[in-house]
Amino acid sequence: MRRADVVPVSLALAQAANESAWGTSRFAKQGNNFFGQWCFTKGCGIVPQSRDKGKAHEVADFRSPADSVESYMMNLNRHDAYKPLRTIRQSLREKGFVISGLPLTHGLNKYSERGEEYGKELRDMITFNDLTRFDTASD
Repeated sequence: MRRADVVPVSLALAQAANESAWGTSRFAKQGNNFFGQWCFTKGCGIVPQSRDKGKAHEVADFRSPADSVESYMMNLNRHDAYKPLRTIRQSLREKGFVISGLPLTHGLNKYSERGEEYGKELRDMITFNDLTRFDTASD
């Protein structure tokens, strides 16, 4: 369960809002990229206008919003950078707690160059918008 578990709705909503400027960014509009995911092959996405000199990354271009969400979930569940998130999630599950976005934000310090400040910003967004109410919603 450590690598193939849920991504709480509150976390996904906060990250999508943060990374896509509430769906208004060029990357969200042109590339269905709601999570700021990068790719590293020339032509794989959209070149950032403010990309640092000498950098070669692009912002991934997805066929649909669903593809963006799927890639985001796979990224959190597989990439070594997010092992802390998976460890927190596993601990919550073992203790019988609801898997919520608030504690998982502490495992995302490598998602953004802003490090811990990024996690704090996500926690503020989750709290202000009461996004945890979606973590226990069912079909």
